[in-house]
Amino acid sequence: MSLGYNVRTKPEVDRLMEQAAGAGAKILKPAHETSWGGYSGYFADPDDFAWEIAWNPSWTISPDGSVQFH
Repeated sequence: MSLGYNVRTKPEVDRLMEQAAGAGAKILKPAHETSWGGYSGYFADPDDFAWEIAWNPSWTISPDGSVQFH
């Protein structure tokens, strides 16, 4: 199981994965193109919780954080 953090753009996945690695997170699966058409990567935080950073081209994330599915 992983906790998910959805972002607005594909480059944001890479930026956050690099930021996590720089802060000492263990990269579990580097950012990659997914079978569902998105882009995501996984890392473990210092407490070993797995996180997914994901961009989904079928979702729009509004400025207030709400998600619209297309």
